[in-house]
Amino acid sequence: MQKRSAFVGVMAVLLLSVVSQAQMQIYGAWHCGNDFCTWASVRNMTDFDTKNHWLIDRGDGSGLPSVNLVILSFVQPLKLLNKTNDSGDVNGVPVAMNSSVVSYFTSHNVRVMLSIGGITYTSFWDQALSSNPTQLGLNAAAVAKSLGVGIEIDYENTSSPNLTGLQSFVSAYRSQIPYDPTGANPAARLTIDLGAGDRYLTDISRYATANWLSDSSPVLDYANAMVPNKQPTSASSAEANWQEHITGKANYAPPVPPLAPNRLTGSLYIVTGQNPAPECNNFSASLENSTGNYVETVPPNGAGTTNGMLGLMFWAAECQGTHSVCTTPPNTCEAGVGVGAKTYSIPLPMPALRQN
Repeated sequence: MQKRSAFVGVMAVLLLSVVSQAQMQIYGAWHCGNDFCTWASVRNMTDFDTKNHWLIDRGDGSGLPSVNLVILSFVQPLKLLNKTNDSGDVNGVPVAMNSSVVSYFTSHNVRVMLSIGGITYTSFWDQALSSNPTQLGLNAAAVAKSLGVGIEIDYENTSSPNLTGLQSFVSAYRSQIPYDPTGANPAARLTIDLGAGDRYLTDISRYATANWLSDSSPVLDYANAMVPNKQPTSASSAEANWQEHITGKANYAPPVPPLAPNRLTGSLYIVTGQNPAPECNNFSASLENSTGNYVETVPPNGAGTTNGMLGLMFWAAECQGTHSVCTTPPNTCEAGVGVGAKTYSIPLPMPALRQN
């Protein structure tokens, strides 16, 4: 009887581990402004609200936002290093990434971050990291403190990234603003974008996972698995990319270690081409719907102890490029992203993130 009881107890623990579910804590959108991610002109805030109201109001009468995080994209890293002042930048920061835009979101319990880089600015990352990465990190920390925002690293050199320089950037940032597991200080939120899976930005994924994203001694808060080159055709294809981070690549030389699920978000497009995607306007047919169970229950596979990723990110709000529709009226995303926020009971404001 004792053996049977012990066996039942063990099986119960194993079953609980398999089915345990973590609520999504991050549900956010990258934001490209109205000029394809340059943010080079100060916005009229009445017009800004017309174009972006769906982000702060999911349209169901609750008055709650559709997301709990917005990442303003992008800051050009070499301009930030040099504190450039020109027609589109003040001290190296795009002029529209200002306190008015930040408070528009934070007043509705939506956290704000600035993304440094993006694929267009890869060569400027290379130049800044070769020139003075420590000063770049200090400048980024000063901007974060001034605006009350977090910082995201989006360095997309997949062939020969300057990891020594990137380490200097991270160390300099953390010398000014230490890691904060409580999440209370917005400027302490420092994250990184990795590839959709481990096959893109492999060297950066390997280094970041091993040195910055461990639960035992975290330096960065988490990583975003970026969108792939086009929207996945099914939930399983999206999940396969994310699983690469969680499993790692033991067959690579050197291997890419596994990443704890609580240090990862997955990403999806909300616009694809000239039509809104279901991810924008039809939650029931969307990938945020069909991947939701995976995001909330995926177990660790060599790193971390709890099931579930941190949540989902969406590319991209307002106008991301000339070949894509904008998420402005009449193509706003309450019926996709907004319904998802309600379905998953996304916490507002964002709580302290799961640490194990």
